[in-house]
Amino acid sequence: MAKIAALAAYFYQAALAFGLLIVLSHVLPAAEFAAYSLFVSIVQFVGIACFEWLRFACNRFYPGPDDQSERAEREAIVAEFLVGAIFCPLGALAALAWGISVPIALIGAVATVLQSAGELHLTVLRFRQAFRLFSWLQGLRATIFTAATLGSAAISADFEHVVLGVLIANLIYSVIAWLATRRLLPLVPRWNGATARRHLAYGGVSAGASVATLFAPLGLKAILTAALGPAGAAAPMLALDLLQRLFVLIVSSLQAIRYPELVALFDSADEDPAMRQELGRYYALLVAFALLTAAGVLALLVPAAEIAVPEALRLSFLRTAPLLAVMALLRALTQILLPTPAHLRRHLPAIAWLAAGDCAATCAGALLAMWLYPGSDVAVAAGGAAGAAGAILGGSLLLRLVAFEMPWRPVVLSAAAAVASFACVRWFAGDPLLASGSALTVTLLLGGPACLGLLRWIVR
Repeated sequence: MAKIAALAAYFYQAALAFGLLIVLSHVLPAAEFAAYSLFVSIVQFVGIACFEWLRFACNRFYPGPDDQSERAEREAIVAEFLVGAIFCPLGALAALAWGISVPIALIGAVATVLQSAGELHLTVLRFRQAFRLFSWLQGLRATIFTAATLGSAAISADFEHVVLGVLIANLIYSVIAWLATRRLLPLVPRWNGATARRHLAYGGVSAGASVATLFAPLGLKAILTAALGPAGAAAPMLALDLLQRLFVLIVSSLQAIRYPELVALFDSADEDPAMRQELGRYYALLVAFALLTAAGVLALLVPAAEIAVPEALRLSFLRTAPLLAVMALLRALTQILLPTPAHLRRHLPAIAWLAAGDCAATCAGALLAMWLYPGSDVAVAAGGAAGAAGAILGGSLLLRLVAFEMPWRPVVLSAAAAVASFACVRWFAGDPLLASGSALTVTLLLGGPACLGLLRWIVR
């Protein structure tokens, strides 16, 4: 049940983050909210630039096969984090160029270090498979951030107070996290040149690949704007943002709780039958839940759009969302599932080429569709989905790097649920209530048995 709790903590954090963003957008004046959004973006970018490589290195090398390697890796990670923290003031200088004052820039630098430390600390707990402690701290962190930020905004609805709330939240959580794990994870730094070079080589390529995947939605948004104009592109861009976040959240949350065990098993067993079985189950878990998510999205798309999407954008949103859902599903699997054997084998060129190929194929498909069918939002969405399909087909060759035994039953049932959901929505398009009800019914009937089996794999 600890893994289920960890999965719930991910969704709890996402729900609070989404709610916090909505509340702040209503509480803060437009200019203050824009400044806050820019501050958050700079903090995230500097954190990625300075520490993302280390988080990826932790994903692959920590804790290692025994207690001695765990201690050595942990001490090296702490030392490397301190070195990375030296570069964070450069982010403060970059913030000054955007017109942010010196005190706010310094607060941002401190917040970046503390926030990155918290994320790395949770990653270490996850890969120790301390899921009970991880889920507690993950949920507590989200609660503290929400309460401190909203509390500061309640005192004064301006940028400075909200940023101060972010800093206070980071300080409070850092102290609690240290007290909760000071015996389990002593923070003793010890520099090891060979380990640092190994971490930087693997982590640098992996982080670069992660950044490369971000260029695909940016490129697709640029293509949509060029093809449809800013006003015409608004609806498909909204669908793109919402659906990409949803599918990545589902797949990455499942990956987060299953991948640590997979790494430990691979390092100890490699091509052992148990490893092949667990890797196949891991693949089935990600694919099946992604397909069930697609089935649910298709079933609820129309009623959700009626509630959440402005009327002026609704028709274009509903035209493009199904195709963009397919694209988001394919890209989530390309980013998270397909690189798995390359990460296990530490095959760095394959990791980099897959990320670049995914970005290039998705944008090329959309660009080609824009040229062939000028002014069509559906064509651009279909082109992006076709490009993503090409990327996943080519990238599937990487699965040969590590042998696996795939249990197909939950995947087939989930695929059938997605197809049946789409069919119901199309057949009963004239009656949205009947369409959504029948689509949800077939999703539950077909996906329910698959979901129960998948949840048992998560718990074990």
